[in-house]
Amino acid sequence: MTRSERSPLLLAGLLAAAGAAHFAAPRPFDATIPRRLPGPPRAWTYGSGVLELALAAGIAVPRTRTVAAKAAAAFFVGVFPANVQMAVDWRHRPAPLRTAALARLPLQVPLVLWARGVARSEEGRS
Repeated sequence: MTRSERSPLLLAGLLAAAGAAHFAAPRPFDATIPRRLPGPPRAWTYGSGVLELALAAGIAVPRTRTVAAKAAAAFFVGVFPANVQMAVDWRHRPAPLRTAALARLPLQVPLVLWARGVARSEEGRS
């Protein structure tokens, strides 16, 4: 299997694992939900988990890969405010936790680029 064939499956696996984690251990995700969003944080946690699982499924299937990868790139941009919220909320926590929260911020960039690359690669095949 070539790198270009593995990349979408790895991205789908990452999204599936993250989506499942939203249900297996929702509390840490609840803490990242920006307070200005309406409704209970748990609803947003579960909703984003469902969305990640749906994106994973869409990327895993070649027929829906392009649109799902583009949606995943948008999703990674859309959850950036939650990462900012986490960094703000964790600014007084011990240094390793603060560092982890801050490290999540630039991590969104390679995720967006990865998803866009998967979409472009699939478009090139059509």
